[in-house]
Amino acid sequence: MPDEPRWLTPDELETWQTLHLVLSTLPGALGGQLQADADLSFLEYYVLAGLSDQPGHTMRMSHLALLAGSELSRLSHLMRRLEKRGLVRREPDPSDGRFTHAILTPAGYDVLVAAAPGHVAHVRKLVLDVLDDEEQQVLRRALRKVVGQVVGGC
Repeated sequence: MPDEPRWLTPDELETWQTLHLVLSTLPGALGGQLQADADLSFLEYYVLAGLSDQPGHTMRMSHLALLAGSELSRLSHLMRRLEKRGLVRREPDPSDGRFTHAILTPAGYDVLVAAAPGHVAHVRKLVLDVLDDEEQQVLRRALRKVVGQVVGGC
């Protein structure tokens, strides 16, 4: 006879439902601000930001897909749109031609720098300013544990 499922307690259910609500609404709220102020989607911004943090503003597409939480095929379509706007370019990885590098262009960096202050202000308003320092630390520790379970050794 199979084991009975470990059903969620009322507190666990409330935690799960609250997390789900944050996961489903926060990207739209942040993306709306980015679209209105910088003509960037939430994913476009995070792709540009992810590249800006890398040496030479360069990263393998496969790593960028993981960082952006996107499938490689979806990221390729996004990169094509960003390339048309002159914000990124792609080149074969010189150390292994099976891979492709995504590279942030100077124009892409300028767009990111212009978008960042409004985005950071919105992140502060929606997330950070409603939490005190201790709550931020507890949330960060908890989310790191969850990320460790979800992403594992990636």
